[in-house]
Amino acid sequence: MKKAIILSSGGVDSTTCLSVAVNALGAENVSTASIFYGQKHKKELDAARAVAAYYHVPHYEFDLAQIMQYSNCSLLSHSTQNIVHKSYGEQIAEKGAGKVSTYVPFRNGLMISVAASLAAGIYEEEETGIYIGAHGDDAAGEAYADCSPRFLKAMGEAVAVGTYGKVHLVFPFVDKNKTGVVAEGLKLGTPYELTWSCYEGGDTPCGECGTCIDRAKAFAENGVEDPWNGGKG
Repeated sequence: MKKAIILSSGGVDSTTCLSVAVNALGAENVSTASIFYGQKHKKELDAARAVAAYYHVPHYEFDLAQIMQYSNCSLLSHSTQNIVHKSYGEQIAEKGAGKVSTYVPFRNGLMISVAASLAAGIYEEEETGIYIGAHGDDAAGEAYADCSPRFLKAMGEAVAVGTYGKVHLVFPFVDKNKTGVVAEGLKLGTPYELTWSCYEGGDTPCGECGTCIDRAKAFAENGVEDPWNGGKG
C-alpha cells in the first residue's frame, strides 16, 4: 500500500497505529481521521489533533452524533447510564461474556465506512490502507464485537469490494494485547504524552474506568511510567 488513513481516537492504540504507518510509509503518505459520535467529552478529539500535528499529517474530522442519538451507551452525552469504574475483566466476570456498557452500536463499522469513503476520495488512484487499532483485549469476552477478528476481516472484505480493490483494512494489533501494543509503540517513539484514554473527560484521567485501568496495566507491564502528565495518566 502507498497511502494510509489512521482512524484516530487520540488514544494509545490508534496513536501507535499512526506511528506504525508513518514508520512504514513516511508521514507524507499518511492522514488521520477522527469521529465525533456524541461522546461525553471532546478531549480525545483534541488529543487526535495534537498527535496529527506532531507527525505533520493531514487530519480530518466527521460528526456522526445524529446516528447515535437513539443509543443509551454510557459513553454518550445524553445517556442515562454512568460509566462503570471497573476493569473489563471485572465487568465480564460479573455479567458474563457479552457487550459492556461502553460498547457504542456498530461504531467501528461506521468509522471504517467513513474512512473508506474518505480514502476513495483523497487517494482515488492509490492503494490505501485504513488502520484501526483494535487489539485482542478489546475483543476478549465479546466485550466489543466490532473489534473481533471475524468482524474486522468481514469489514475488510467489504471495503475492498466496495472500492474496486483500492482500499484495504489494516488491523496490526488484532493478535496482541494492549501491553503488546504499547511495547510496539515504545520501540517507535510514539508520543504517548499527547494521548488521552479516559472515558470521563475531567482535567486528569479518573484512573478507574476500564480504559484507564487497561492503560496503566499496559505501561506497568512494559516496565515504564506512563508519560502522560508526568506519569499521572
